[in-house]
Amino acid sequence: QVQLVESGGGSVQAGGSLRLSCAASGSIFSISVMGWYRQAPGQQRELAASIINGGRTNYADSVKGRFTISRDHAKNTVYLQMNSLKPEDTAVYYCNLRGDTGRTTFNSWGQGTQVTVSS
Repeated sequence: QVQLVESGGGSVQAGGSLRLSCAASGSIFSISVMGWYRQAPGQQRELAASIINGGRTNYADSVKGRFTISRDHAKNTVYLQMNSLKPEDTAVYYCNLRGDTGRTTFNSWGQGTQVTVSS
């Protein structure tokens, strides 16, 4: 079992910044991909940013240049630094990890953290 605990969400005015954190614990042998998804009301969940084991990152076009994903290997933690936030960034943000326990693969989700950006 791999558990994810997210933190850092909240309310901010447009132009502000927030930093999300997601700490993983449990039977983790290796992590292949760490990512942040978001889901706005009435919308499908979409990928905001991801980082693979080699360090390569991928961003949704809507967040490029404003969001930065990073990871701390030693702490099994992934971060999402969000700058220049816009009202359209308002959503529940979910952390996702995919990897290997040594016995099987896992695809784990966090509980979600609300980000609200007011104009």
